[in-house]
Amino acid sequence: MSKKVVAYDVTLRDGTQGEGVSFSIEDKIRVSHKLDELGVGYIEGGWPGSNNRDEGFFKKVQNERYKNSTIVAFGSTRRAKEKCSQDTNIQSLLNANTSAITIVGKTWDFHVSEALKITNEKNLELISDSVEYLSQRVDEVFFDAEHFFDGYKANSEYAVQCLEIALSSGVTGVVLCDTNGGSTPWEIKKIVAAVRKINKKCILGIHAHNDSDLGVANALQAVISGATQVQGTINGYGERCGNANLCSIIANLNLKMGIDCIPGSNLQHLYSISNYINDLASLPKNDKLPFVGKSAFAHKGGIHVSAIIKNSLTYEHVEPSLVGNHRRVLVSDLAGKSNIQYKLKELNIGKVSDEHIAQILNQLKELENEGYEFEGVDASFELLVKKISGQYTPKIELIETEINTRQIIPASKSSARVKIKINNEVVESVSTGFGPVNALDVALRKALVKYYPHLNEVELTDYKVRVVAGSKGTESLVRVIIESTDGESSWSTIGVSRDIVEASWKALIDSIEYKLTKQIS
Repeated sequence: MSKKVVAYDVTLRDGTQGEGVSFSIEDKIRVSHKLDELGVGYIEGGWPGSNNRDEGFFKKVQNERYKNSTIVAFGSTRRAKEKCSQDTNIQSLLNANTSAITIVGKTWDFHVSEALKITNEKNLELISDSVEYLSQRVDEVFFDAEHFFDGYKANSEYAVQCLEIALSSGVTGVVLCDTNGGSTPWEIKKIVAAVRKINKKCILGIHAHNDSDLGVANALQAVISGATQVQGTINGYGERCGNANLCSIIANLNLKMGIDCIPGSNLQHLYSISNYINDLASLPKNDKLPFVGKSAFAHKGGIHVSAIIKNSLTYEHVEPSLVGNHRRVLVSDLAGKSNIQYKLKELNIGKVSDEHIAQILNQLKELENEGYEFEGVDASFELLVKKISGQYTPKIELIETEINTRQIIPASKSSARVKIKINNEVVESVSTGFGPVNALDVALRKALVKYYPHLNEVELTDYKVRVVAGSKGTESLVRVIIESTDGESSWSTIGVSRDIVEASWKALIDSIEYKLTKQIS
């Protein structure tokens, strides 16, 4: 398919209407530069005049420079009782000093009568006046035809009339919005094609929401049917169920449909930009996102792994590196020999015999049955492999621990005594901490730094506790996963027990032992 389609990002406006999504002014500037780096054509920065944050963004963005993107201000058509020259919303759009403006207007007669409480004719006047006024003062004006698909299904004649009045008033392009996200691809196909027949030359955009989980499908179908601009948000942020995910739209257009809506070489930045913006939004990562999710190219079943080793196309629809992602092989009780072999190569572990691989698989299955879960805890898995294959002998042996916690309202203080054997020497250490796990961690390090000073570099950065599925009550099996770092690299380890302190100890010991293996190697 040879046609030009422009990516138009609405993350900073529509995306911020999603639950839990919030960007500071500085965050919005950072996001805008990442989107420019990606190569999107337009970046909708917000609604000037609606809130101080968006106003601040448009003031600050005037001093920024972009190579690929045009910053767009967003607002609505004028109010029914005010002229454009007196309408604060219209004037705020102009004061944003952007070369492009998008205005939203009603195209569903139901909304005209129920939301605006005006006549259909008056609404056409608002569209015409607003477009004409703005198009005389900025380079580009886009008209967001709100609820267009619902409007077309209810009263096609009037919905089309709204587009025609915008086009005759000087608009640069019209954008068909599935605002409620309830349309289907076959409806999109029919309606977009009908609109394209009315005007074959204008810029025609699609703005889809994901309330029926069809946002991306609807956007792609619109392109097939004649749309030349496609809107969406990074990671699908947006109100209710979100907007169409621009990451998936871009990847599918570029890789599946042969349409470079961003420069093809920029596609490799998609994964990193998705994660960068997610981190700025302070949202939990959605590992299941297509193309850019952590699990998008993760393989667990032994049969699958055996096949992808021979040819990755057996279980991957695209090469992960094309979008900047990477292949992951998971180890679990579903693993086969191929999983282990792939993982050994990935972790740069030396040659392991077939006999040892069989032992590793058996041990893995036994531990997972006991509540362990080795997905995402590569450090504990690597230790397991090295111990079984004779590549590493544990340096630390626990003899005894004693923990006391004193509750003093409003806080508590814990002390821990650790008695361990290091290189055949018995060492005892006592320390205090904020809670039993912290006290245990401090006491353990105190005992070890005399022998291994580099352990001072190690810090615990994350600590997660989960009750193992199927266990109940206060005697439940507990799974503890901790993340550690030495400032240069990070690693995760696991411990399982009915005693949360014991589970924590196992994870802590694995973390220390893992660091020791790296120091030795």
